[in-house]
Amino acid sequence: MKRLSKKEEEIMELFWQNGAITVSEIRKQYPYPRPHMNTISTQVRLLESNGFLAHEKEGKGYRYHAIISRDEYSNSSIGSIISHYYENSYMDAVSALVNDDKITVEELEDLVRRLKQKK
Repeated sequence: MKRLSKKEEEIMELFWQNGAITVSEIRKQYPYPRPHMNTISTQVRLLESNGFLAHEKEGKGYRYHAIISRDEYSNSSIGSIISHYYENSYMDAVSALVNDDKITVEELEDLVRRLKQKK
């Protein structure tokens, strides 16, 4: 899955929060100074061509909706990072989190307990 730019992720977040929306509805959610309609429309069409959005005809325009959920995108992004930086080793990635004090051993033990209970 293609990685989203910061601006693309910002637009996708609007779809994930609101469901199906139009380009004009997206624009209304931006603070002033708002981007031009053509700018937003171009970004939305690119997201659609990259497989993140689809559209339905509505009057003279289109209503777009996400076809990739936030969870699907997040999981893909995590997998891509681990593949690229940790040679597909999830253990090395978790070890790096522990070494950088991003997660404690106690938190890992709690996670293992939860996973065992889930099974």
